[in-house]
Amino acid sequence: MASTPEVTPDAAAPRATTRLATLEGNLRTIFGDRMKSLIVANGELTMVVSPVEYASIAQTLRDHADLQFEELLDLCGVDYEGYGEGSWTGLRFAAVSHLLSMTHNWRLRLRTFAVDDDFPVLPSLTGIWPSVNWYEREAFDLFGIVFEGHDDLRRILTDYGFVGHPFRKDFPVTGNVEMRYDPEQKRVIYQPVTIEPREVVPRVIREPGYGGTR
Repeated sequence: MASTPEVTPDAAAPRATTRLATLEGNLRTIFGDRMKSLIVANGELTMVVSPVEYASIAQTLRDHADLQFEELLDLCGVDYEGYGEGSWTGLRFAAVSHLLSMTHNWRLRLRTFAVDDDFPVLPSLTGIWPSVNWYEREAFDLFGIVFEGHDDLRRILTDYGFVGHPFRKDFPVTGNVEMRYDPEQKRVIYQPVTIEPREVVPRVIREPGYGGTR
């Protein structure tokens, strides 16, 4: 019985490049102007779509024979406020998903932005990939992104009485309140944060000759 030849990294690289080019061509052919952009960088593809097209394009990404992204591996919220040291001029909140096709052995990053920075709303993808359920809840909890059509959109990491969304860039690092047990009331209570904000600058001591200097 013949053994399977070992695939070296050098031999695998052209295959990966060809596969990436094939996926890029398929996406451009199938979606065309429905995509806002298709970015190729670091051997990865990032597809940006409008929230209006988001659910429809996601359905096609899963079902089209030339794409077949059967699995959604992850979804996270992103807050672009202050991104690039304040150079960002686009919309603030985005949902970013990572998709995998087991059939074709390729991956895709799918990104869409909510049109309202004050009240970000995006369609839910739970009807297409059920695995996104808890990821959308996490993005809602930490970033305040509302996923329309999600049938159980509630906090998943913070407690039920938490106010605000702790991964937003304008949320204070120390938070707004803290919890403690009150022995007089015999229950857990909230109170204003007692930690004073401060910046700690580390002291760096370099030995003589450090880095080759004399």
